[in-house]
Amino acid sequence: MAEATGAALVPVDILMVGVGGQGIILASKILAHAARTVGYDIKVSEIHGMAQRGGSVVTQVRLGERVYSPLIPEGEADIILAFEQLEALRWLEYVKGGGTIIVNSQVIYPVPVLAGMAQYPENIIAHLSRRAHTLVVDALDKALECGNARAANVVLLGSLARRMPIPLSYWLSAIEDCVPARYLEVNRAAFQSGYALC
Repeated sequence: MAEATGAALVPVDILMVGVGGQGIILASKILAHAARTVGYDIKVSEIHGMAQRGGSVVTQVRLGERVYSPLIPEGEADIILAFEQLEALRWLEYVKGGGTIIVNSQVIYPVPVLAGMAQYPENIIAHLSRRAHTLVVDALDKALECGNARAANVVLLGSLARRMPIPLSYWLSAIEDCVPARYLEVNRAAFQSGYALC
């Protein structure tokens, strides 16, 4: 049974975007676990486009007292959590006016760019910043400082958590429940590193 906090459950729509192998599914699992413990109703929709080959991965997470659809309409996402810059740009139209974009500074070139068939867009961060409040996180560097590059997803999750109406203790419990014991220490450190960012 969900543990009630006594506070009203503010609806939040979050779009998590990146490429295969960045740990987006684990991040969404931790988010859903923490939100469920608070008492949120949750709907999650996942899209994997050739995820194992570096294709796009999109997870839509909707939280509220009652949620009836897992899909976030265009222009209505409160937060875009982008694990890669180009993916943030691809999904930019989904953020609402006054919304927030948390974007990893990491660049991962898609196959058409690597093959010389396309160019990676320039000045992505500036473009994002014109549309919404944008926080750039060097998640890979922070994860390496914590001991494992693969924890970059949890650094980003920590930055998201700081902006969510869910107490810190619920996030830490969710990490304990979702992350294998041998990776727990580094993921705790990665989460706290992201959470400490303004």
